[in-house]
Amino acid sequence: MKKILLAEDDLDFGSILQQYLQLHNFQVTWAKNGVEAFEVFQKNDFEICVFDVMMPKLDGFSLAEKVIALNPEMPFVFLTARSQKEDKIKGLKLGADDYIVKPFEADELILRLQNIIKRSQKTITKNQHSLIKIGEYDFDVKALQLTHLQKTQRVTEKEALLIQFLYEHKNQLVKREQILNAVWGSDDFFSGRSMDVFISRLRKYFAEDSSIKIESIRGVGLEFKIIS
Repeated sequence: MKKILLAEDDLDFGSILQQYLQLHNFQVTWAKNGVEAFEVFQKNDFEICVFDVMMPKLDGFSLAEKVIALNPEMPFVFLTARSQKEDKIKGLKLGADDYIVKPFEADELILRLQNIIKRSQKTITKNQHSLIKIGEYDFDVKALQLTHLQKTQRVTEKEALLIQFLYEHKNQLVKREQILNAVWGSDDFFSGRSMDVFISRLRKYFAEDSSIKIESIRGVGLEFKIIS
């Protein structure tokens, strides 16, 4: 059974959602507010978190920030009754795996959670060498570290998968759908916006080497250029 942390302050909705998740082989720990959820998270291991955005004491966004600080690899999903674009962008910037607006079909939530867990368990493709030279950078695949001179940047597993995929297709124009399906396992709108956020991060990570460029070809895809 997959262990899930559910943070939801609506008692009726939370109770129904907990029962439905349990029927689909999730082991659910239900917290009634953000503070309680964070306390539970610190004491237990989970495979995914589902956070309501609007909660007393600690809202879902703030809760996610605390969770990320402890475990950057933890996949999480936001539930909200609000569909404002600003909220979705904020969720994406935090690294959310999905953002689901209430009301929604429970079956859809189950499928999304199952897909996210499957993607999060996807291991980085094994290389003959764990250390890859990318321009002036050393990328340690296993240690999830990107080093330039004496400065080391810790990357998340998804960032590492994206770096590895782009490097394997360096100096080639790669379609967005190809990247999305390879790294996110989906080419839907939410995944596309998430990828845009991750690409912005990678541009900052590689900014110290002018020979490395990540160029976007509007409406087509990306090219990871390494000028030798």
